[in-house]
Amino acid sequence: MMRFLLLFSRQGKLRLQKWFTPISQSEKKKIIRDMTTMVLARQPRSCNFLHWKDLKIIYKRYASLYFCLGIENQENELLALEVIHRYVELLDKYFGNVCELDIIFNFEKAYFILDEFLMGGEVQETSKQMVNRAIEASDMLQETLEEYMSKPAF
Repeated sequence: MMRFLLLFSRQGKLRLQKWFTPISQSEKKKIIRDMTTMVLARQPRSCNFLHWKDLKIIYKRYASLYFCLGIENQENELLALEVIHRYVELLDKYFGNVCELDIIFNFEKAYFILDEFLMGGEVQETSKQMVNRAIEASDMLQETLEEYMSKPAF
């Protein structure tokens, strides 16, 4: 089971965080600090798998963002790497070649896409088409609601 997913920049700025198990706020801050310092200190050609405490840390850099996933020791590292890649593919499909600014200014949509893909630390939907349909349906509903609310009530 996945414990957490973190997105941070090359400068160590946290852009997105998702926790799949209950953890205190102080522990979250410590994990975030440890993950950013450990991952950013590694050489570019290093292995993307780390052991940290009782977890395996899998990370991947895409453009200026690091996607960092904490999983339990018995989980498959390659499957976790594929989960990260699939999330990036979903973000790319929605934003059209996603970048750090897309995550900053549309973080609620990035969280929504993540929630459509993962739930409770497990993959909820493996089909990119199904996730994209859910995202499109949500966008259509939001547009309809905004259109409805912009019209006068009388």
